[in-house]
Amino acid sequence: MKIRSPYTGYVFMAIAVSLICNFSYLLLLVSNQTDAGNRRSTRNRDKDAVIEVVEGRLSVNGDGYGYIVSEKGDSVYIDHRKLNRLSLSDGDILRVEAAERTNFEAKHLYMRRVLKRNGEGFDYGALYRGSEQWNILFYQFFFYMVLSYILLVVMNAKGRDATWRQFIIRSLLCVAIVFATYFISPVPLMHSGEVIPVYKSRQVVEFVVVLKACFMLAVVILYSRIYTLLYREQQVSLENEMLRNENLTTKYNMLASQINPHFLFNSLSSLSMLVRDKDEERALKYIDQLAYTFRYLSQHGANSTFVPLREEIKFAEAYCYLFKIRYGDKIIFDFDIEKYDEEVCILPLSLQPLIGNAVKHNSITTKHPLRIHIYTEEGYLVVENEKQPMIEESAGTGIGLSNLNSRYKLLLDKEIEIVDNDKKFMVRLPLETK
Repeated sequence: MKIRSPYTGYVFMAIAVSLICNFSYLLLLVSNQTDAGNRRSTRNRDKDAVIEVVEGRLSVNGDGYGYIVSEKGDSVYIDHRKLNRLSLSDGDILRVEAAERTNFEAKHLYMRRVLKRNGEGFDYGALYRGSEQWNILFYQFFFYMVLSYILLVVMNAKGRDATWRQFIIRSLLCVAIVFATYFISPVPLMHSGEVIPVYKSRQVVEFVVVLKACFMLAVVILYSRIYTLLYREQQVSLENEMLRNENLTTKYNMLASQINPHFLFNSLSSLSMLVRDKDEERALKYIDQLAYTFRYLSQHGANSTFVPLREEIKFAEAYCYLFKIRYGDKIIFDFDIEKYDEEVCILPLSLQPLIGNAVKHNSITTKHPLRIHIYTEEGYLVVENEKQPMIEESAGTGIGLSNLNSRYKLLLDKEIEIVDNDKKFMVRLPLETK
């Protein structure tokens, strides 16, 4: 599976941050509340001021402030914010409402409202119609998107395994980048639809630009930290899963290795009996069947994958033949496997310990032959035999059934079912469909 590049995610995140920075109602609300606060503060100061109408020529000083000088010699002060917001230029003939500051001993007027500019009525509504121009929106959106993308790359450089020290260094580097780019950040002029960088603005500190930059920086840093924590959690989960799989494989191999010595011991015992009886024909056939069982064991003895049921039944038939050679007519094996069940899967070497235990723990005589029935039933392979207690019961260790149950729990997350009563002993093995 192809893993998506993290830079693709940075692009989408940068777009989201830029959209929020430029079109967030909350940011606009904060900005408007600040402007409103400034206006309320101005109104409070102007509460007891005397209003008069003054007309004169605007003169803008090098420090950004302006004065309207009337023919009477009156001087009306205009701060740089109003000059910038209203786009008033040096030399304009203005007719304005002016208020007198009452906290000065000398008469000092400042502008409250522009009535006319160069003989024409001043339209305040035109100041805001320019903000609807798409070039202003696109310019600001593109600038903050590119800047956000750069900050995201810096914060997440060289993977997600950064230490706290590296995280702090990267955060400080992002702060430096934002500070450096502040002076080229776009500032829209509402009256003209023009976008200028901050360094060309008459204000040193553009509140809205600072607000956007701080918001963008906070979002990028928080996003990077949260994403890093989620990435580390995912890595830990992946490593735990890998360790769990390795542990399961190790346990399975250990359990499977315990089967081999038991099976080898029984096989050699049966072969030694045939050699002692000097039955060459049966010994040769026994060796052929024994070779097949060992070949099957070598292929699947340490295999943690499932095998088709038909292969396990073929192995069981060869294994049962070894007991037929040993016990003759005193043991009977009945295989009743439905044709459609032959393609389902089972853990390899599941039948070997069950058949071996049935032979080991039951009395086998000519008068009372042991019958072992192997059949499929409702998604299970069943091994069943009638209990024929021995005069001296052999003490079983229970390792065979315990190992078999552990294998099914590890690989199929299911347990084998055991029915043990006075009449019969039955084990049901879960089958796995492909």
